[in-house]
Amino acid sequence: MSPSLPPSLRYSLRPYLWLTGLLGLSLLGSLSLGAVAVSPSALWQAWAPDAAAHFTLLSLRLPRLLLAWLVGAMLGAAGCLCQAVVRNPLAAPDLLGVSHGASLAVVLALVVWPGLAPGWLPWLALTGGLGAAGLLWWLSGPRCPPLRLALTGVALGTLLASGVDLVLLTQPPQLNQALLWLTGSLWGRGWEQLPLLLPWWSLLPLLPWLASRLDLLMLGEERAQGLGLPVARLRGWALLLAVVWCSAAVAVCGPLAFLGLVAPHLARRLVGGRHVRLLPAAMLVGALLLSLADLLGRILHPPLELPAGLFTALLGAPYFLYLLLRTR
Repeated sequence: MSPSLPPSLRYSLRPYLWLTGLLGLSLLGSLSLGAVAVSPSALWQAWAPDAAAHFTLLSLRLPRLLLAWLVGAMLGAAGCLCQAVVRNPLAAPDLLGVSHGASLAVVLALVVWPGLAPGWLPWLALTGGLGAAGLLWWLSGPRCPPLRLALTGVALGTLLASGVDLVLLTQPPQLNQALLWLTGSLWGRGWEQLPLLLPWWSLLPLLPWLASRLDLLMLGEERAQGLGLPVARLRGWALLLAVVWCSAAVAVCGPLAFLGLVAPHLARRLVGGRHVRLLPAAMLVGALLLSLADLLGRILHPPLELPAGLFTALLGAPYFLYLLLRTR
């Protein structure tokens, strides 16, 4: 970094530079490691169309890595928005039932219409996610205490997950396809899944608009309203963006437990609580965590691939218990 930059700016940029460097390492690891290892020297040669590793890198590993970055970033931002809206560190799309609602809608679609075009899945997942968010809002009420809202979301998520199990038990012919999707994995995903995510990234300019207003919301609803902030409209837009991005991510990769919970907390430890800094950091952390989870799933027991959702759950479940104990 240029020495002409002020020390305060160098300090504020340092976490983002570290995260970007770690994402670069995940790029090298994801491209070179797997059931068939590709040496670093062969990575440069593999871009030639006639290279032996050309198909492995460009058709299999590179699109999976890009999907991991995009999905992880979306879930990191969605978790950060959920925590800001309900002002609760326990909030996350999966803990509030949004992921389970999206999962139930997609599983129903896979069971009822086995040949359904993949382009419909994000819309169905969005319908399920919005339905779960609306049901949570109705059950808890607008003035619900934060801890009660989180516990209501856990109960609602358990109920919706039971609905998924009921569908799977009553429709055994389509069991394999639904179970494979429910593991929360990037296995079998490729370039054809990227167009399902990219349109939802057109909502990215909403994040800077929301960030400064969410900082005011953290002061309390009464203070924020006294400063002229339309609290109800702001919470609605933030929650809608969180539900949309979470549902789109779930439609492509399946449910990834606790990623939306852990990424904002780790980002907050790195850059603090201001959302102008927190939201991009949470997106970088989410992208890094999911790419590492997918890489671990590919290299721990080759040629068998373990789902990335297994590693996000192993990381997130103890962290959730820690947060519960700390907020008692």
